[in-house]
Amino acid sequence: MSQHQLVFPAQESREPLRRYDAKAIARYYRSRPWAVIARALTIVGSFVKFILSLKWDEWRNQTEQNKFKRAAQLRHILTRLGPTFIKVGQALSTRPDLVRKDFLDELVKLQDQLPPFDNALALSIIETELGQSVTELFSEISSKPIAAASLGQVYRAFLHTGEEVAVKVQRPNLLPTLTLDLYLMRWAASWLAPWLPLNLGHDLTLIVDEFGIKLFEEVDYINEGRNAEKFAHNFRDDATVKVPAIYWRYSTVRVLTLEWIQGVKLTDTASIRAAGLDTDQIIQVGVISGLRQLLEHGFFHADPHPGNLFALPDGRMAYIDFGMMDQLEQYTKEAIAASVVHLINKDYGELAKNFVKLGFLTPDTDITPIIPALEEVLGEAMGESVRNFNFKTITDQFSELMYDYPFRVPAKFALIIRSLVTQEGLALTLNPNFKIVEVSYPYVARRLLTGESPEMRRHLIEVLFKDGKFQWERLENMIAIARSDQSFDLLPTAQLGLQFLLSEEGRFLRRQLLLALTEDDRLHTQEVERLWNLVKDDLKPGRLLNVALNSLTELSMESVASILPLATALKPE
Repeated sequence: MSQHQLVFPAQESREPLRRYDAKAIARYYRSRPWAVIARALTIVGSFVKFILSLKWDEWRNQTEQNKFKRAAQLRHILTRLGPTFIKVGQALSTRPDLVRKDFLDELVKLQDQLPPFDNALALSIIETELGQSVTELFSEISSKPIAAASLGQVYRAFLHTGEEVAVKVQRPNLLPTLTLDLYLMRWAASWLAPWLPLNLGHDLTLIVDEFGIKLFEEVDYINEGRNAEKFAHNFRDDATVKVPAIYWRYSTVRVLTLEWIQGVKLTDTASIRAAGLDTDQIIQVGVISGLRQLLEHGFFHADPHPGNLFALPDGRMAYIDFGMMDQLEQYTKEAIAASVVHLINKDYGELAKNFVKLGFLTPDTDITPIIPALEEVLGEAMGESVRNFNFKTITDQFSELMYDYPFRVPAKFALIIRSLVTQEGLALTLNPNFKIVEVSYPYVARRLLTGESPEMRRHLIEVLFKDGKFQWERLENMIAIARSDQSFDLLPTAQLGLQFLLSEEGRFLRRQLLLALTEDDRLHTQEVERLWNLVKDDLKPGRLLNVALNSLTELSMESVASILPLATALKPE
């Protein structure tokens, strides 16, 4: 049964299924019980045999002796079971904190060291899809694939016009395997859900459906090409990120031709150091680009395993494989940013409300008993310093909360969490002492301080004011942390802040600052002096004058009148 023959009864046009449809897949396989039973027995039998092998080693005291053999056995099992299980292995291969090293070394091979399918068949697919012979299409093409992944394999080639390209060819008969595995996973999810505590299994089938949607998108290479171009557009002004160009004339649903990327896999630390690249700088580029995807663009790479990320000789990071992407709504981006703010502020009441907004708690949930639980869990994870935060600690602690409170994981957030933990795991491979907040917090602080949108300016005000009082220490900490990022220039931020303060939108902040400067019946000159000492090296007189003039040119008479009380308050007696 070929991919193009997989037609479901719901499709009146008799066209092959191109979009994930759980109901159509269920109807199809309900009438084919023997195929379902055979696949289920294959999966269960494979893992039962593996578990028994581990137990046998344990009983015979040969666990250490056979550990590499068992690691290879697991990789072979996942490979034989096909693309769905290979994807699971790829996700685990980025978690050195969850998977022991011998298994990790084998699972890493699932990223691009999978067995290729028949070379003649691959070239035949290229010719059928593109309508020309291989020699007519390319002046040169590698005699065998240079990499084989879960859904396809890649050839290195040159166009007749001279460009060096990667030609990605999809594996044959993918849809029958994917749909059957997804059907079984969905059945297992619906069977397991009632046995899981509270709402832990509430969205389990929806998570499988989300996974199915993304898998179907991955097997459509036209969709992947469009995703790559959208991603490249989002990072068009970012000199640290590289996205390969797509050659549409040589691309179809099953063949994708794109610019060749000459780089080093992020797990190859020896080659990275030999190239003179700074691993910590690479981590910073990866984390910041990941945060930009989530908090700025809302369009994020949901499969950032090492086979999809390369360090380039010039220090840039190249992304490839844009099959598994997702888009966040503006509301969700704002809610995520607000959650970061509440976490920074240790405002667990507002954080609990945000969990309701994001779908982790239902609207009718009584959050009163949850607030102290969040404070205990997140307070312990944060430790004495925000730099002690990491996603592994959070996920470990939250897994315990799931048993006591009605938390659930919304389907969309399953991909976000996977993306975040994968990136953190990748960073841990490069630097075992890496703390994600050491890189991400300066970015968040910079985003808040620049206040590029009304929402970010509102979140900044939420950070700076608590119970109606101005938090001088928070502002000092944010500026100090933002300045730890060497790319952060305080002066443009000062200009944006001044323009906002003098605008109609900044009326509330002007009033609050006036109160802050004079609260407790005294002028807070010491706090202002500490802030000035913190920023004075960045605010040179000449540049500061230009900023002031630029901001003043946009002032209206009303704005001037509105800031006179503030100027009066600052006037020395």
